[in-house]
Amino acid sequence: MTAPALLAFAGLCAILAVTPGPDTFLVLRYSLARPGAGLAASAGSAVGSMLWALAVALGLAALLEQSAEVYRVVKIAGGLYLIYLGVAALIASRRHAAQGPEARVRTTTLRSGFLAGMLSTVMNPKVGLFFLAIAPQFVPHDGAAIGNTLLLGAIDAVVAAAYLTVVALLASRAILWLKRPSVTKALERISAAILAALGIGTIALTAAE
Repeated sequence: MTAPALLAFAGLCAILAVTPGPDTFLVLRYSLARPGAGLAASAGSAVGSMLWALAVALGLAALLEQSAEVYRVVKIAGGLYLIYLGVAALIASRRHAAQGPEARVRTTTLRSGFLAGMLSTVMNPKVGLFFLAIAPQFVPHDGAAIGNTLLLGAIDAVVAAAYLTVVALLASRAILWLKRPSVTKALERISAAILAALGIGTIALTAAE
């Protein structure tokens, strides 16, 4: 695979990465609760991208393209998970407001951030379809398809993780600078509501298809 092709793919990944989606708001929500958890969510999202790249390389993700029913089930499951994340975050925000800022840090762990980021990406079939549609255009036909697909997956994961890390750091610095619990609470609830709304929208659009 040539360097220009890899750069072109990285540029495409960068354009998609900066487009606000569930992973962006998820990282924002965890960063507001605990800076390290936001970075963990970024890493989890990157791992999720690599898992999709592996699925495409092994031909498993082709099931999404061939079976409309499987695709619908995965989309609905992903939507339900986003709703769960949003509702859970709203409940946690109310609890944090009652117990103080220390509770926010204590109850938001690196592990929970990482798992949420990974599951959010794994349960988003659009990531798999992205690789199915785009990877063949960059993978040469002279063999090593699995290795080249995983390489593209690694590039996508690195680009996405870099962008989400910037989001996490900016959110963390903004909260440290403001030092206003009311602002933290408001932003935390807004990001949680957006996650839930994205989940509801995903399910509604899937049901209408």
